[in-house]
Amino acid sequence: MRNITSADQYRFDEIARDVIDIMDHVGIEKAHFVGISLGSIVIRAIDKLVPGRAESIILGGAVVQFNKKINVLVNTARLLNTILPYMWLYKLNALILMPSKRSAAARKLFVQEAIKLGKAEFGKWLRMSHEIKDQLNEFIHREASAPVLYLMGERDHMFLPMVMDLARRHINSKLEIIRNSGHCCNLDQPDVFNQLSILFIKDQSKKKSENETMHQTMLSLGVQA
Repeated sequence: MRNITSADQYRFDEIARDVIDIMDHVGIEKAHFVGISLGSIVIRAIDKLVPGRAESIILGGAVVQFNKKINVLVNTARLLNTILPYMWLYKLNALILMPSKRSAAARKLFVQEAIKLGKAEFGKWLRMSHEIKDQLNEFIHREASAPVLYLMGERDHMFLPMVMDLARRHINSKLEIIRNSGHCCNLDQPDVFNQLSILFIKDQSKKKSENETMHQTMLSLGVQA
């Protein structure tokens, strides 16, 4: 497995390749993938590198495109990162992404986890903003190799409009909007998020089983699929 922790900058394809290597090492041929926020880009990168390894894909608070507001936010963060303590920036970003009072608990957990990153790690992820645009442009025009469920909070003002547009254009994608939730809908409404995820996974597993049964039946009748 490659050691990317010492690099000056992470790359999504390298992170994705590490996940693939772990799957290969433990003998996991296929899996149901669930990713949140930037994790959605990692999962799409995995699907790009090894299409067919995903049984299904669930993307919560998905990042699918950069609009003007996000570009301004990222560029401002990169500029201020040389001046301000990184935790100030993280708290500011959390407030911009999840401004609602209902998301206060999610913001608090978001910031608590960021403390574990440290300034150097934060800087590496921030420098990935250049690569994010290229990755997203590719994913917008490329359908995933597995069915995709987007789970988005109704108050995710940054990313929901773009996901709605993408889900309409990609025939292999489905969108569920979770009420009373912001960007981290898995934190705002964890029970709803889990229920929708499990239901989607079960539905895809059922369809796969039915297709395999039909395929075996056709083969037993001498019919080529």
